[in-house]
Amino acid sequence: MPTAAKSFKPEGMNPVTPHLICRGAAEAIDFYVRAFGAVENGRMPGPDGKLMNAMITLQGGTIMLVDENFLHGMKSPQSYGGSAVSVHVFVPDIDAFAARAEAEGAEIMMKPEDQFWGDRFCMMRDPFGHVWSFATHQYDLTPEEMAAGAEQHRAEIRK
Repeated sequence: MPTAAKSFKPEGMNPVTPHLICRGAAEAIDFYVRAFGAVENGRMPGPDGKLMNAMITLQGGTIMLVDENFLHGMKSPQSYGGSAVSVHVFVPDIDAFAARAEAEGAEIMMKPEDQFWGDRFCMMRDPFGHVWSFATHQYDLTPEEMAAGAEQHRAEIRK
C-alpha cells in the first residue's frame, strides 16, 4: 500500500510550477542544462518514447516539461507561432548568464541593461519557442524611486 502524502504538494516542489510544453522536450532539457545551468531531476517517457513528464531545477525553482501532444491538446509555442507567457528567473550574474545562453543558441530579444526598477534585466527566446526573462537584482528601491525612474524612462522614450 502506498504511503499517504504528508502535504498537498510533493516535497521540494513549489505550489506554483511552470510546465513547459516543448516540441522535443528531451532536447530542451539538454539545452537548459547547457545554456541556463539547470539541473535535470528526471524524465518519464511514455510508450512512444516522448516525455510524459520531466523536471529540471533552475536557480532553486522547479520547472516541469512535457513533449507536445496534440491528442491531449498540448501544443508547443512553435505550433502556436509564439508564446503568450514568459518565465522569469533571477540569476547572480546576468551578463555572463546571457552570454552563455546566447552561445548555446538562445535568441537575445533584449540585451542585459540596467532597469529603473533596480534590476539588470534581459529577455531571450530559447530554440523551442519559449520566452524567458532573466535579471540580477541590484538595488532595493522604494515605490517612489521606481515611479520616478519609470517617469524618466517614459520621458526618454518620448524623445
